[in-house]
Amino acid sequence: MSATKKTTYVEGLGRRKTSTARVRLTPATATEITVNNKPLAEYFQNLSHQKDVMSVLETKDAGIEHYTITAKVVGGGISSQAESIRLGIARALVKEKADRRGALKAEGYLMRDPRSVERKKFGLRKARKRPAWSKR
Repeated sequence: MSATKKTTYVEGLGRRKTSTARVRLTPATATEITVNNKPLAEYFQNLSHQKDVMSVLETKDAGIEHYTITAKVVGGGISSQAESIRLGIARALVKEKADRRGALKAEGYLMRDPRSVERKKFGLRKARKRPAWSKR
């Protein structure tokens, strides 16, 4: 029988609009992020989306070490996927060490953004846009 090496990880779930991210943190010697089996820079070409994901790891007073971060994201657009990964990382960090909660909460990383698209109503062109009213 071969000895299998069991890796320990912490999992966090992040959501934003219609995107859902399952994030796994594994302790490592250097920080490395993969999203849907691609490196972070390859999946998010826009630098602002990369910074959005990495911003949680740069929080001061949280005592965050190096991790190998693996994220599986489905649904939504690129921006909402980046924000859902950020929330998933923050929740996993708190699950690993509870004393990080204060620092991450003060920065606003643990709050889920509840805004989403309002549904279209019948008789209207969009959710609230009405057809032009004519007197005659």
